[in-house]
This record gives sequence, structure tokens and C-alpha cells, in this order.
Amino acid sequence: MPEEAYTLVRVMDKLLLFLYSIVVGAASIGLFCLGLRWIPEESALDGMRSLYDGDIAWIQLTAVIFAVVMFLISLRLFFISVKRSGGSAQSIDQRNELGEVRISMETVENLALKAASKQRGLKDLRARIKVSEAGLDIVIRTVVDGDTPIPTLTEEIQRSVKSHIEEITGIPVASVSVFVANVVQAPAFKSRVE
Repeated sequence: MPEEAYTLVRVMDKLLLFLYSIVVGAASIGLFCLGLRWIPEESALDGMRSLYDGDIAWIQLTAVIFAVVMFLISLRLFFISVKRSGGSAQSIDQRNELGEVRISMETVENLALKAASKQRGLKDLRARIKVSEAGLDIVIRTVVDGDTPIPTLTEEIQRSVKSHIEEITGIPVASVSVFVANVVQAPAFKSRVE
């Protein structure tokens, strides 16, 4: 499934879950109010009778449509909850004369982090990998110590990550982007004067 379609499905699932949560929450509040008798018995009975009276057909139709929609949303959410996520782990698949090789995205991320962590002055490293037609697009997020010039440091990270991943996996790296999120504040030491 293309990345855009997968993202759209995830957004729709989140929207369905949101709507379902709102309806279940409203129904819970209604039952809570009925249980504490905050809604008069006569009002509750009148509401139920209006569903069974043939005089107001639009209320019956609305109730049926609402029930069907809620049932379909329930089925979708049930399907999502029991779907095996382990079988669809993202990987990079390569084929050679001996067979197929699959390298998980997590493996590539860990290799990128290993290569980047060899540079001094980095903290809180994170990596994100995307597969493009030209190869891998790697984004490294880090916090630096501020002692090494950032252009020099980021260039070394880019070279190190690119060469390490290409050497270990054999997968071409299209780009390595480095995002410097912050500079670590060195702890202030008070000098002792005696």
C-alpha cells in the first residue's frame, strides 16, 4: 500500500475511533443520569415510546441508521484490534542469486544510530528512515554539546552514517539529513576560592 494511502487509512481510523468514543461517552453519561434518576422516568419512557409509535417514522429511521453506522464502526475497530501487526513489519527486501534478503527498518535505524554515536559531543540521538526511489533517506535528530562547530559535526555524521549503512547493508543512501534540536547546557561549577 502506498504511504499516502496508508496515512489516509490511519487518519480515518483515528476519526472513527474519536466519533465512537464521543458516542460511547454520551451514552455512558445518559445511563449515569438514568441510574441516578436525574432524568425523570416519564421523560425516559416518552423517549422510548416515540421509537415504537408509528407516528414519527423519521425517529425510527434515524435510530436504525445510527445503529447500523455504530455497528459498522464497531466492526472496523474490532478488525483493527485483532489484526496482526507483526506480519507487516516494514523491511527492505533485496534479491540475489542465492535468494531473498530482508532487512528491517529497525535494523537500519540502529545502524544509523551506531554510526552517528561514534562522533563526540552528541546526546539524545534518534533516527528515522524512509525508502525512496533513489535509496534510503535518513534523518538523524540530536542534541549537541556546543564545543564542536556544528557544520563540521553534522558533516561528519552524514559521512559516517552514509558509509556505514552502505557498507553494512549494501543499500544505497540517497540522503542523510541532520537536525540539531538543541545544545546541552554544561553544568555550572562554582569555583572555590579559599
